Amino acid sequence: MILTGPEICAAAGDGRIRISPFAPDQVNPNSYNVRLGPTLLTYTDPVIDAHRPNTTRATTIGRDGYVLRPDELYLGHTLEEVGSDTFVPLLFGRSSVGRLGLFVEITAPIGDIGFHGQWTLMLSPVRPLRVYPGMKIGQIMFFVSAGAIEAYCGKYQDAVGPQPSRYWHDLLGAGVS
Repeated sequence: MILTGPEICAAAGDGRIRISPFAPDQVNPNSYNVRLGPTLLTYTDPVIDAHRPNTTRATTIGRDGYVLRPDELYLGHTLEEVGSDTFVPLLFGRSSVGRLGLFVEITAPIGDIGFHGQWTLMLSPVRPLRVYPGMKIGQIMFFVSAGAIEAYCGKYQDAVGPQPSRYWHDLLGAGVS
């Protein structure tokens, strides 16, 4: 079951959903619009290695925007901190942004119950595209869960700004080197 706009407002009001900052005009019939934060990360190594940390370069998007280039992966972030200890959040790009040729969330739209923080966005443009800080870039929907809840307490908890992959971190616990 998906939450409707009025239920998102009610849940944000009583704490079942946390959105900061919350703006009623960003509520849709069954989702909440999130905006692009001011920081982008790009990987700087010629080959990204899943078994180790990779170096990144941070860029601040200015008032005049920033041109995203094809064949580059940009890690952006939501301006809002969003999370819930009750509902399962899913993030998707807005259709108006998709129609500009921008993939906003390539492979990981589902958030975990109990995650709270800014969401990292995987941005990939089809052709050069100028983006701006604060532009409405995605929408989060909230779904009712069934069964016992085990709250997320992983490596991206309380994220601020875009987070590079920490896949390698999972390998440490598995004894893989």
